[in-house]
Amino acid sequence: MSKPTIFIDGEHGTTGLLIRELLRERNDVEVVSIAADKRKDLGERKRLLNAVDLAVLCLPDDAARESVTMIENSTTRVIDASTAHRIADGWTFGFPELTKQQPDLIRASKRVANPGCWSTCFIALTRPLVDAGLMPRDFPFTTWGVSGYSGGGRQMVEAFEEPNGANSQTKFIAYGLKLAHKHLPEMQHYTGIRHEPVFTPSVGAFRQGMLVEVPLALWSLPIPVTGLQLHEALSAHYAGCEYVTVKPYATEPPADLNPEAMNNTNGLELFVFDNPKNQQAVLVARHDNLGKGAGRAAVQNMGLMLGLK
Repeated sequence: MSKPTIFIDGEHGTTGLLIRELLRERNDVEVVSIAADKRKDLGERKRLLNAVDLAVLCLPDDAARESVTMIENSTTRVIDASTAHRIADGWTFGFPELTKQQPDLIRASKRVANPGCWSTCFIALTRPLVDAGLMPRDFPFTTWGVSGYSGGGRQMVEAFEEPNGANSQTKFIAYGLKLAHKHLPEMQHYTGIRHEPVFTPSVGAFRQGMLVEVPLALWSLPIPVTGLQLHEALSAHYAGCEYVTVKPYATEPPADLNPEAMNNTNGLELFVFDNPKNQQAVLVARHDNLGKGAGRAAVQNMGLMLGLK
């Protein structure tokens, strides 16, 4: 039996390079690459997109849309790592832990949109609480986070890592202050909340890793909700999940949470901390922005779509 063939369209970008590296370690798939001198040859890209079993798009949004239009057969399956198709009709959201039914939806789909790194964290923390009725759909959610600079792609990596790069001496950058981050539509859509959250991301002077926080003023809720109830709802939702872990409930948080602790894994850790006296809680998610937040999540989806581990 022949191995399924995979073409990474954009394999020289940050996410594409990681996926290529991960697939190189496997013996159950065959990776098809475009020749270096034909990377900008639309005809050759089109040929490869139509020749393989699965294409992984690691491209800017417009280029990803273009690649999809080049596929003329009914057999090539697609995972798009860009923002282009995350809430588009006909595309399945590639967060297998979203619901109990999501893995089967991904298995059956020809078109899967890989989630964003930020949205994976926010959705993972809030969707189960909305579904459980603990958080109202019209709650005014806010969220903050810090990511390693690899989340900004090759140009940002160079800006931080080159000795004379634009950010080589920078320790911290806040951005997204126009409150129009490209992950916001999926953050709202896949949690079912009525308004986009107020989201203020940032970048730290470390290559990869991510922490995302969702603070909650529990006193403002129409019905009493405790931190323990939040933790129980998350634990019930992710029970049995291989890649999502709800850490033990504790009123005393650790001295620090290292955003790099999940690097080079496909794991996602979720925490609940609260102050019952003040009726406040903070939800925290931690993963590798290139792992569960990008490349390793794409490989997880690939495994579902191709019937592989």
